[in-house]
Amino acid sequence: MGFLISDAWAEGGAPAGQGDPLMGLLPLIILFAVFYFMLIRPQMKRAKEHRKLVAELAKGDEVVTSGGVGGRITNVGDSFVTLEISEGVEIKLQKDAVTAVLPKGTLKEA
Repeated sequence: MGFLISDAWAEGGAPAGQGDPLMGLLPLIILFAVFYFMLIRPQMKRAKEHRKLVAELAKGDEVVTSGGVGGRITNVGDSFVTLEISEGVEIKLQKDAVTAVLPKGTLKEA
């Protein structure tokens, strides 16, 4: 029955439940480090790149929105941009909805 119930140790034997407190926290520290380098850090990098992209939007840029709409920027405001999606058809949307800036002439090919 020794495999079901742990043996009681005498006072001179191995200490029960005592050990280095740092060793108990080591798995938690390792788990946090893995989460930081695999999830948190790459997400912060993508957010920084997106903020830079939004800050550099200019009139005439060809962009794609988060909804998949492609068009040319005709007006840039503080928090909104006006996007020409077709000849004479313009929509106004938030700057944060822009996900990518396309190379010039991309929309002519499509």
